[in-house]
Amino acid sequence: MGSTDQIERALESWAQRDFGESARIAALKRLSGGASQETWAFEVAQGGTNHRLILRRVPGGESVARSSEAVTLATEAALLGCAQRAGVPVPGVLGVFAPGSNLGEAFVMNRIEGETIGRKILRDEAYQSARPLLAAQCGKALAGIHAVDLAALPDLPHSNGADQIRKYEDIYRGFDLPRPVFELAFSWLKANEPTPQAPVLVHGDFRLGNLIVDPHGLASVLDWELAHIGDPREDIAWICVNSWRFGQIENRVGGFGKLEELLDAYAKAGGARFEAREIDWWEMLGSLKWGIMCMIMYEAFRSGGDPSVERAAIGRRVSETEIDLLNLLEKAL
Repeated sequence: MGSTDQIERALESWAQRDFGESARIAALKRLSGGASQETWAFEVAQGGTNHRLILRRVPGGESVARSSEAVTLATEAALLGCAQRAGVPVPGVLGVFAPGSNLGEAFVMNRIEGETIGRKILRDEAYQSARPLLAAQCGKALAGIHAVDLAALPDLPHSNGADQIRKYEDIYRGFDLPRPVFELAFSWLKANEPTPQAPVLVHGDFRLGNLIVDPHGLASVLDWELAHIGDPREDIAWICVNSWRFGQIENRVGGFGKLEELLDAYAKAGGARFEAREIDWWEMLGSLKWGIMCMIMYEAFRSGGDPSVERAAIGRRVSETEIDLLNLLEKAL
């Protein structure tokens, strides 16, 4: 079920049912992005019109054991629908395919034009007009995500700050590689845990890399596989983590904007009114989580489980997160 020809035939069968018998598949191409799922670009040619679409699919189309955090593709497709109805810029979903179908577990969505690579968004002249707009646009999008009616959502994991401290400390202890900065960060986070907010839909990975940006700013929010029910400040802080500023450290939000801009737009769009200091705890948690994720990446490389250069390169970034944590701790203590 994995060959290009097989995928093309399965897509054409779907397109002829949904677009008309004359529909044909063109320009089918596997994209390099997507670490955990296959991503394919293609077009449906029908009636003189070419519809530019994306296929998101589990590797080989066959369901395998997944991370306890990652939602299914069917759930991700349902979340896109919920977000779209809430006014969040997301790709519209055109078709969902169950395990065992001709395509396997997958869904088709509209293709949104723009850029996802953080360094290009922050440095290329093509996005110069977009950068001043992005912080407020992200605040508005997050307010929409966090306003989604929980009763309308598919079944999702629940995870608040205390849950994540326990989870990542268990992973960290399992390596038996003590890091004094991580120890200090865990101690500070436990001693200063904030009062939880009312639970909301949390995107879980809201940052450059998972956002499509065009010359007008935020065009779409992608990659909902880590969505869960949790604290809204987690999403706001994650895009502030220094690792996601791609060298533009003076701009706390994603390397492109000020946190106050995001928070003002978030509140104006119906979100809670948060102060910048309320995001500090969550930013430290995010930096610590990313540091431990880097340890996981290196262990996958060291053990031979995933001997790719990418895993080794990301694993080396543990030291960067230690510097970020020291800076955050110095500010907090």
